[in-house]
Amino acid sequence: MVADFSNRAESRMNIHKNARTTPYSRLLMAHRVAAGERALTLCVSEQTVRKWVRRWRAGDSRRRLCGGPPLRSHSLTEGPLPDPRNNFGKTRASPAAYGWCTTTIDCRDLMDAGTVSDTGTGLIVELPETPTRAGLAITDLVEGVRKSWLWTTLAQQDVKLRYRGSILGPFWQTLTTAVMIGGMGCIYSKLFNNDLHDYLPMLSIGLIFWTFIASMVTEGCGTFTSVQGIIQQVRLPFSLHAYRLVYRNLLTLAHNFVIIPIVLLLFPHPIVWARLIELIPALLLISVIGVWVSILLGMVSARFRDVPPIVASIVQVVFFMTPVMWPVQALGPDAWWVQLNPFFVAIDVLRGPLLGQPTAQYSWTILAIITAVGCVGSFAFFARFRSRIAFWV
Repeated sequence: MVADFSNRAESRMNIHKNARTTPYSRLLMAHRVAAGERALTLCVSEQTVRKWVRRWRAGDSRRRLCGGPPLRSHSLTEGPLPDPRNNFGKTRASPAAYGWCTTTIDCRDLMDAGTVSDTGTGLIVELPETPTRAGLAITDLVEGVRKSWLWTTLAQQDVKLRYRGSILGPFWQTLTTAVMIGGMGCIYSKLFNNDLHDYLPMLSIGLIFWTFIASMVTEGCGTFTSVQGIIQQVRLPFSLHAYRLVYRNLLTLAHNFVIIPIVLLLFPHPIVWARLIELIPALLLISVIGVWVSILLGMVSARFRDVPPIVASIVQVVFFMTPVMWPVQALGPDAWWVQLNPFFVAIDVLRGPLLGQPTAQYSWTILAIITAVGCVGSFAFFARFRSRIAFWV
């Protein structure tokens, strides 16, 4: 009966002499797992063994161990099962002798404590459920955080390569921002009829933080497409690339932040030093927002390549609608709608403590809501389509 089972199954599976497994070896493996053997050295993965045991337990299901119509399995009561690797008349050899990749699996990991007797042979294996999409997404996010040494190094390398060979290095960006602030401050203070002493600090702080936030949004569209080679060649958590992008922009912000103390020394404002602590939770929330924005836009942009230019155009329009180079008070009684602008909310919680001014009434509340809702929505999207990122890029 054993030979009959093997011959009929092999004819349906088109088994060749160097095949790693046969229907008979799959049946043997399912019985070994059910018998509760301590450990097995296999030429297949644990996930594949789980699949075989499920099909074996399915009984008369058409999706049996050979993947075809139902076959009559060998009963353990008919005698011991020989080693399936002796099917071709060869002496017994280890899987490595045939060039197979072997995996050692502890069968106790495949078994549930509450098992019941079956076919008089041992135990029925209650296989644990396969990881869910949400579980895999959480694992990806956690593994990305654990590899902080990698994405911090890559982000620093990105900054160095961007200004490789230059004398000032990353401070070229600082110098460019300083020149822009000086030019815009002198002109727009006259246009808006504001005192330069009050206008220039507002403009400098707002423009620096706007650059930080807008860069995370626009660069977030290329979170995965910009590292196509890494994704297709190296197995790394996808979230690692989002962390890398946010950290890279934090480094750029640190270089540009040098301008703020200089401006505040030239145009002093009454600062409440205790309020500077607010910058820490504000930067933390904005960084979290940057992560989920990078993941979400990165996935959408990888699938639809028209998204990056659309986002860039929207960001450019939103810049003029956000009180970065004009004060909120200029709108008078209509200033309430500006508080609904997510970009203004993010800038306001950072600019207020540095200028010694109170933040808008609902800025912190809106920022917290954006963070929570965005994280939930982005996580759901990431869990659903995470497995397709490698194909989209």
